[in-house]
Amino acid sequence: MKALVLEAYNKLVYRDVDDPQPAAGEVLIKVKACGICGSDVHGMDGSTGRRQPPIIMGHEASGIIVKTGAGVTRWKEGDRVTFDSTVYPLDDWYTLKGRYNLSEGREVVGVSPVEYKRHGAFAEYLAVPQHILYKIPDNVSFEQAAMVEPAAVAAHAVRLSGIGAGDSVVVLGSGMIGTFIVSMLKASGATPVIAVDMDNEKLKMAAQYGADIVINSKDTVVAEAVRKATKGRGADFGFEAVGIAPTVNLMIDSLRKGATAVLVGNVTPVIEFPLQKVVTTEIKVQGSCAINGEYEIVLDMIANGSLNVDGMISAVAPLSEGAEWFRKLYHREGNLNKVILAP
Repeated sequence: MKALVLEAYNKLVYRDVDDPQPAAGEVLIKVKACGICGSDVHGMDGSTGRRQPPIIMGHEASGIIVKTGAGVTRWKEGDRVTFDSTVYPLDDWYTLKGRYNLSEGREVVGVSPVEYKRHGAFAEYLAVPQHILYKIPDNVSFEQAAMVEPAAVAAHAVRLSGIGAGDSVVVLGSGMIGTFIVSMLKASGATPVIAVDMDNEKLKMAAQYGADIVINSKDTVVAEAVRKATKGRGADFGFEAVGIAPTVNLMIDSLRKGATAVLVGNVTPVIEFPLQKVVTTEIKVQGSCAINGEYEIVLDMIANGSLNVDGMISAVAPLSEGAEWFRKLYHREGNLNKVILAP
């Protein structure tokens, strides 16, 4: 089969590789669409340490089952499916406690840190375990289904936070995940929802997805603007969707005493952290990792029209052109949002 292989850092090659075969409990999927995640773009140059070459990346995907392995009973050839980005063991303590995203031995599709290598969906075919599959509703396209993973990351962060109707919130970062967080917050009844970024085009997108207030941090003192919008106190909740020290600190500065800070961005492994500010104002810090069962929620939202993912798709291109689209995303050319590759 053909695949887009990261052969060395910053070197993507479209070439032939061996066809995967489904093991017991697995299905073989003919990939129809796979989105380029920001983590793939950052991983391409080695900066995250989680895409060690050679590796076939790609974890935001959908397709059709073309073969089933031994012991597969719930799924059949021809089923339209998407799948969780996390491959988790069913007998793990965390899985059994309902927190499979924290399970020991979990692996992420299309990722290769030191501990493991699991090839991903920038390829014609991919084998995955049956227990991470989700059926695509009839009125949801393959391209839309490839958008479920980033939207589900956002949905997980919002569900984990415990935010309620009427709570004020500030979201730092209006990229893909941040904008989906805004959309999920509006669905939860939060108000006002304040989006912060340095890019006016991204802020426009955040406004389209429900942000009540948008703030460009290049020309506005963010904490002051947030306090003005929240009766002088600061936001009840903050979501950081970038993963760098300046935005984490900016979020915490924008929160009221006793607020909750949710960390979603995961670009840098270590940051400077305002310990005294957090301690003396009793701010609660909540990490949010991946997804824990939100796929079905998001698929239903897309199917019933309550979540618009089409507006996030900038381009659908052949997998053979993948290296060029990675280059454009890496160099931030053309105000691109999601680029989906089709084998």
